[in-house]
Amino acid sequence: MKILIAGGAGFLGSNLTKRLLNEGHEIFCVDNLISGREKNIEEFKSNPRFKFENMDVAEIKKLSDIKFDRLYHLASPASPNKNAPKSYLALPFETMKVNSFGTWILCEFAKSSGAKFLFASTSETYGDPLEHPQKESYRGNVSTTGLRSVYDESKRFGETVTAAFVKYEDLDGRIIRIFNTYGPKMDRDGRVVIEFVMAALEGAPLPIFGDGSQTRSFCFVDDLIDGIIKAMETEGTKGEIFNLGNPDEFTVMELAEMVKRITGSNSEIKIAESLPEDDPKKRKPDITKAREKLGWEPKVKLEDGIKKLIESLKNK
Repeated sequence: MKILIAGGAGFLGSNLTKRLLNEGHEIFCVDNLISGREKNIEEFKSNPRFKFENMDVAEIKKLSDIKFDRLYHLASPASPNKNAPKSYLALPFETMKVNSFGTWILCEFAKSSGAKFLFASTSETYGDPLEHPQKESYRGNVSTTGLRSVYDESKRFGETVTAAFVKYEDLDGRIIRIFNTYGPKMDRDGRVVIEFVMAALEGAPLPIFGDGSQTRSFCFVDDLIDGIIKAMETEGTKGEIFNLGNPDEFTVMELAEMVKRITGSNSEIKIAESLPEDDPKKRKPDITKAREKLGWEPKVKLEDGIKKLIESLKNK
């Protein structure tokens, strides 16, 4: 198949590219490198089935002479870290644009190309949830004007755009809501797993916001890529929404202690400051729907995934 991946030089996009190339597909990667990294795709450039275009998704109509079978929309900054230069807080307008206007353009392009479409949304659409764990039917507890709203609300609108194209334009589209994911090719952008691992390897303090009792559910990237492909390829998924994440729930303090143990680090666990505005207190996906309709669930335990991440960092 001929597959277009918007955001293909990002963490998830480059891992998806690797998997699909290994399966024999032709991959066209589009990325403006605002938050993606060209080094993530360097290993693919010698492959004749891989093409890269440094392009904003707003320019995607330049490729209208090419017919694609699949279009994965993974393009967006994703880190909430206010100090990271590639975070959505550092790139608020770019984030809103790619998830709203960009999604609209890509839906139009997928429709005209006859391609099946997948929009990568986020667990952040649930906000600081009042339902736990979160099902796809939960409508969320999200601020329209808060610190994280440029990401949360633009992803929510991207879902609306995708759903409207399915309903009114008969686009073969689906939506996935991605929960915390980690693994090889991840940028050090303040997201908690890579931040803790890198700090532990360097002997630096592991910074915790709040008291560390807030929970997250961490999915290894290989498992997530399995879920993304199943959401695209499983029959009967047109118009559907799927939570994709690992339902094993850990406090941030438990994660810090696990990273210290695995790395053998003497780093201290440091309470850095209070929780950021609108930071969710709990986060855990209900993946019943993905289990039943996709036959998917994560296989990699957190401890094993952290070891795989560490090994990939050593092999850089």
